[in-house]
Amino acid sequence: MNEATDALLETLKKAAVALKAARIPFAVGGSYGVYARGGAPSEHDVDLLIAQDDIDRAVEVLCDHGFTAANPPEDWLVKVYDEDRLVDLIYRPSERLVDEAMLARTDELTVGAVVMPVLRASDLLVNKLLALNEHYCDFATMLPMARALREQIDWPSVRADTARSPYAEAFLLVCDRLGLIPAVAHQARLREVQHS
Repeated sequence: MNEATDALLETLKKAAVALKAARIPFAVGGSYGVYARGGAPSEHDVDLLIAQDDIDRAVEVLCDHGFTAANPPEDWLVKVYDEDRLVDLIYRPSERLVDEAMLARTDELTVGAVVMPVLRASDLLVNKLLALNEHYCDFATMLPMARALREQIDWPSVRADTARSPYAEAFLLVCDRLGLIPAVAHQARLREVQHS
C-alpha cells in the first residue's frame, strides 16, 4: 500500500472504533469492503453503510472524535472528513435502504488489526451494479473486484437482485464469458454455508 491508502486505512479504523464504542450498527462497504475480502485497497474514500435513523448520531459521534461534517446535495449519504480524508456515511446505496437485514448480512473481518462488520461480497457487487446507468457504466473498475471476490459471491442471488438493470445484465454476461462466475455446484455450496 502507499501513503494515501495507509492514511485512509487509519481513517477507517478510527471511524469503526468510534462507531463500535457508541454501539451504532454499520458495515464497511465500497472499496474497503472489497479490500477486506481480498481486493485492492482504495485511494479515494471510505464507505460506511448506516441506517438512516442512525446517521445523525453517527455524525455526532465521529465529530466528537475529530471528524468534520459536510452536507452534500445528494439525498442518500452524508460526508465526514478526517482531515482531508473522506468518509461517506451511506444510508441508501443504489436506491436500497440500509436496514437491519442488510446490516445482518455482514461478516466480522479484521481490517488493519481492527475487527469490523463488512458487507458480504454479494451485497458489495449488487450495490456497485445498481449504481450503473447511462451516465456511468465503467466495467473496467468493476472487473478486478468481481475477479478478486468471485468465489465469495452468490452469483444467482446477484443476478436476481439486479434483474431490473440492463447494465448489470451486461456486466454479468461479461463476467460469465470471462469465466469469472463459478460452476452452479459451487454456488449451491456457497449458499448452504452462508445460510447455516
